[in-house]
Amino acid sequence: MGLFKNFVSQTRKPEGFLGKMILSSMNPGHAKLADWGFRHLPVIRPEKAVDLGCGGGRNAGELLKKYPQAHITALDYSPLSVEKAESYNKSMIAAGRCTVQQGDVSDLRFPAGAFDLATAFETVYFWPGLENCFAQVAKILKPGGIILICNESDGTDPTSLKYEKIIDGMKNHTAEELETALKAAGFSEVTSDHHPTKPWITVLARR
Repeated sequence: MGLFKNFVSQTRKPEGFLGKMILSSMNPGHAKLADWGFRHLPVIRPEKAVDLGCGGGRNAGELLKKYPQAHITALDYSPLSVEKAESYNKSMIAAGRCTVQQGDVSDLRFPAGAFDLATAFETVYFWPGLENCFAQVAKILKPGGIILICNESDGTDPTSLKYEKIIDGMKNHTAEELETALKAAGFSEVTSDHHPTKPWITVLARR
């Protein structure tokens, strides 16, 4: 259990050799989930978007393709993830369309109202103090800005609940719990969707 716990715990903050192994699987492993989540975004034309907990950088890359007029910022707590995301989006960084940086979602160091869109794929499980973190996101979004949350777990599926017991600091949230925290943080127009055959959920909210 020790090695297995150490390995799966790398999903929280990839570090070292095991972290590199986890990161190498993140982009392909989460692609179908992320693409399903992206389909829930309304028709918008953001000038600036931020992918919070960017992991291996694929979702920032998809935002760059989806919104060719936008500048995308990718942020992660893990320096190793920042390195991987920079490598994945190297050409767009060179073109001036993408920035990757280290940061903490519980203390976001961006100007108020800096972004039109924020995304969070497979990451809010590890956010410390959900309502406070959502308040941080609300602060950096413009009025009318949108947050998209996409999770592989609906907070009730047995597999994810098993990992919650193994990985320190992990918490699977139901769509209802996410909605409550978002509204308490100042978001409105909160909607959610559950995949018809999988425990996947998306939650959309407007600042």
